[in-house]
Amino acid sequence: MKKNAMSSPVASGLPRREFLRGAALAAGAIATPYFSLPTERSVSAQAPSDRLRLAAIGVGSRGAANLSEFNGMTDVVAICDLDSKYGLERVLSNPRVGKKNGDEVVPPDAYDDYRRVLDRDDIDVVSIGAPDHWHTKIAIEAMQSGKHVFCEKPLTLTLEENQLIRAAQKKYGKVFQVGTQQRSMKGQFMTAAAIIRKGLLGKIERTTCIVDQGRLSGEIPKCDPPATLDWERWQGQAPLRDYIWENRTEFFSADNFGQGRGHLLFRWWFDYSGGKITDWGAHHVDSALWALGRQSIGSGPVSFDGSDATFIVPYKDGYPTQDNIYSTPITFNVRCKFSDGTEFDVVSDAKDGNGILFEGTNGRIHVNRERIAGKPIEDGIASELTQEDFDALYNGKPIEGHKQNFLRCVREGGVPVSNAEENVLGMNVCHLANIACRLKREIKWDPTEEKILGDEQAASFFSREQRKGYELPTLS
Repeated sequence: MKKNAMSSPVASGLPRREFLRGAALAAGAIATPYFSLPTERSVSAQAPSDRLRLAAIGVGSRGAANLSEFNGMTDVVAICDLDSKYGLERVLSNPRVGKKNGDEVVPPDAYDDYRRVLDRDDIDVVSIGAPDHWHTKIAIEAMQSGKHVFCEKPLTLTLEENQLIRAAQKKYGKVFQVGTQQRSMKGQFMTAAAIIRKGLLGKIERTTCIVDQGRLSGEIPKCDPPATLDWERWQGQAPLRDYIWENRTEFFSADNFGQGRGHLLFRWWFDYSGGKITDWGAHHVDSALWALGRQSIGSGPVSFDGSDATFIVPYKDGYPTQDNIYSTPITFNVRCKFSDGTEFDVVSDAKDGNGILFEGTNGRIHVNRERIAGKPIEDGIASELTQEDFDALYNGKPIEGHKQNFLRCVREGGVPVSNAEENVLGMNVCHLANIACRLKREIKWDPTEEKILGDEQAASFFSREQRKGYELPTLS
């Protein structure tokens, strides 16, 4: 569809004024998301001709949070979601979101089909906040349409998708930032990375990524999906399943969601995600490999032992035997090793709590989003760091917010701090850890050829069958 065919702001054909009126009426029953005031590189400081135009695809919980920040730095010209109430109405009910025209804010056009967004040639960047199983397809098609991409984590669903999205970014050359914002946290993860890269902890003998336990559920009953949600399309490449939910409220929120399939809870099903191992693992595994300088092809672990994992659903041959109970691991201690014997573990529990524990010959430090701790920190080890040590982590760009770094790279060129090429290597670790847990055994991995060795059953998890009509794109 060409730009001149975009006259209707909503793919269903609802006029924008009528759609906004409906959103306003619903605002009393719908919690309006918080949208931050303009920040660094704010729209008010930019000439209209210099402003980047952004579209947000998937504006539920996390997608709306990302849009909150981008709204202050770009003109938001389009939004897209498959749930008109949970996604679109919440955003459109906020008068501060949109394209800035002096004191006026022009609301973004609203769509229920992301392809109509990508058809537009007046959009520079897209922010993808859809569920995990949609990330790769939308991101690649966005790059194919000439747009730069900011994509939520975890970036991919399978090992195959890791290779595909890396190849696509290389082929199309668009700026790609992954939402693993821990890389932009100077006082915590950047400090830990600089300490380790400078050798101040000595030789690192073991790294432990502590990502917390998975989510429990009982047998969840079938029910009708919300009338505002296109459940068939929401499932995308995944197998068609019944909509199931228990204790569902009219409006989903982080504190009031019950248990089920769909909004907020998709990460507890292998159909759409990978549980805590890809949820928090996408952050901590990525940050740990970054700190260790092990983010080039061939530098990853070579073995993954998932024999110490528990599930609440029965498993057979690596697959759950019921589809109405959460399927991702509850507890796990995945023991990974690099080719030199160095240990790299992904675990659900440890006495230090959520975060990353680095153990070296000169001491140990534990880092999370709240603080960095350990005797070397108490002894002042961080005082030995220089500005150059931090600059080296940011690929030659000024140290600033995660989204500011992305937009700067779009304007100036360069590699963002959390780029797809490096991120997929952390996702390799997460996916392999999950495969090892599903089979409850050790699997071997060739990090150079990027293939599972000597285990046909484990290798069958490299990719997944995609439902007809929702296949991953090919790179022409």
